[in-house]
Amino acid sequence: MSNIKMGLTIEEAAECTGIGRNTMRKLVEWGKLPVLKVGRKAIIRRDTLERFMSVNQGRNLLNENDVRKVA
Repeated sequence: MSNIKMGLTIEEAAECTGIGRNTMRKLVEWGKLPVLKVGRKAIIRRDTLERFMSVNQGRNLLNENDVRKVA
């Protein structure tokens, strides 16, 4: 079994993408980035995060209307 996590917390996702934690939280809040909820913790699947990064390349992630939602 590999040591690579399938799911990342918002903090971990922010760290590995370079997107700020607050921006990452906004993307989740806006429904643009789906998460698994475990109590108060939000887990983002690594493959979902990679897909999100691909479809939103060149877009302004601070503008809700410019961000494409991933499923």
